[in-house]
Amino acid sequence: MGIFTRLTDIINSNLTHLLDKAEDPDKMIRMMIQEMEDTLVEVRSSAARVIADRKELDRHIDRLEKVQDDWYAKAELALSKNREDLANAALIEKSKLVDIALDLEADRSPLEEALKKYEADIQLLEAKIKEAKQKQKSLFERQNSATSQLKVRSRLYDNRIEDVLRRFNFIEKKVEETESQVEASELGREKSLHEEFSDLENSEVVAEELAALKAKLAKKNSKDANK
Repeated sequence: MGIFTRLTDIINSNLTHLLDKAEDPDKMIRMMIQEMEDTLVEVRSSAARVIADRKELDRHIDRLEKVQDDWYAKAELALSKNREDLANAALIEKSKLVDIALDLEADRSPLEEALKKYEADIQLLEAKIKEAKQKQKSLFERQNSATSQLKVRSRLYDNRIEDVLRRFNFIEKKVEETESQVEASELGREKSLHEEFSDLENSEVVAEELAALKAKLAKKNSKDANK
């Protein structure tokens, strides 16, 4: 792709729109910045060549003007010596140099226009590069923020689940211990009516607490699944 085609595409590009369509915005913006920086180097190089051409043109015109002055001085000398023929010849040579200088002056205008265009393109490119780097920084910060939030939420979620499971296991163990005590107390002797009601009440309290904890855990899992 030629430099001017790439330059037109870059200057007319909508960075936000391009990034919205990209599968990998970070990779896309890095490639865009590299492309723009490479193009900027080429534009600056082209501008430098035009500046060099303009300086060479100016030097050539300056040399022609000096030679014109020399021929004019010779014409004056010839006339002072009554050599009108030589004076006329000197002025003819000077006239030729004037025509050449005018042609060179005409060549200066396209160079000046080219330099103005390069300067405008460089300013636009630098603005695009600045915009792209700002978006790159924003993407980096957003990525870091999202990653940090994900880690924090994951850690908090894991801790809550572990806490609930620990409580569930503790209560389940207590239930098992109570059941074991009930079974052990029945071995070898008959329970009194008071003991039977007491065991029944304790078992019912523990069972209710276990059921409530199970319901809470089921509700939490249901909410997480719907997110």
